[in-house]
Amino acid sequence: MKIVVLGSKGQVGSRLEGALACFAEVKGFDHAALDLGNPDAVRSALRSERPDVVVNAAAYTDVDAAERDEATATRVNGDAVAAIGKECRDLRAGLVHYSTDFVFDGRQSRPYREDAPTAPLGAYGRSKLAGERALLDARAPAIILRTAWVYSLRRKSFVSSILRLARERDVLEIVADQVGSPTFAGDLASATALIIYGLRGDPHGEFGDARGVYHLAGGGAATRFELASAAIALDPRKQEHRVTRLEPVATADYPLPAPRPAFAPLDCRKARDRFGVCLPDWKDALARALCE
Repeated sequence: MKIVVLGSKGQVGSRLEGALACFAEVKGFDHAALDLGNPDAVRSALRSERPDVVVNAAAYTDVDAAERDEATATRVNGDAVAAIGKECRDLRAGLVHYSTDFVFDGRQSRPYREDAPTAPLGAYGRSKLAGERALLDARAPAIILRTAWVYSLRRKSFVSSILRLARERDVLEIVADQVGSPTFAGDLASATALIIYGLRGDPHGEFGDARGVYHLAGGGAATRFELASAAIALDPRKQEHRVTRLEPVATADYPLPAPRPAFAPLDCRKARDRFGVCLPDWKDALARALCE
């Protein structure tokens, strides 16, 4: 079985090779090797490799920059995804594609299910929703995994940034009125590998049967402030910390170019019921991630 991983040096992509290599030949493409802003190059690479499965872990993820350059975000997160989906359909390959909680407006009071109305607040969410719709419209054999608040200690992320700042500053101001589902990249990669392994018998046919949107994120919910507090408290190297106080602040007091959904935890029961995968509680996963 041959699997192509796009975005192989990102937070999730960098963890996928090890998770997949035990049952498949894995070919990774990072941004330097394959620019998703060039759909023709993407099509050419997939036709050359002729994989059984493609995992698209590549994306334009700079939420604030997307507000200034929505065209580029849409080209990568929408147009390129459409090209990948059509190639997978034509090559009879399965596809796993990651999407985001930013497709929601965050005004709901309970965790979001897959059938909840989408209403992205900003350019990044719109571009990711465009990719989802392109795959569904093309009837690509695609499993779309919406996830949230992905972090890794090996790459720049909210958690790694908090730990860096804890070593540099006495006081940290952290947004306390945004709620989501923190997701450890290693857990997301492992769950993705389990899904693919379960469908390995006939990737094109079984991916086609399972095609659609699924939520897959860390268990439970937390505010940004709770996530930052837990990361600092659980850090095995906290003797190096300079920080003495965390200050909760409102989103309105910390303005950024792109709006964020205020409440967007994800209900992941559909993925559990269909594929038998469920990510650990966010705090347990964080403790494990910090000990790596």
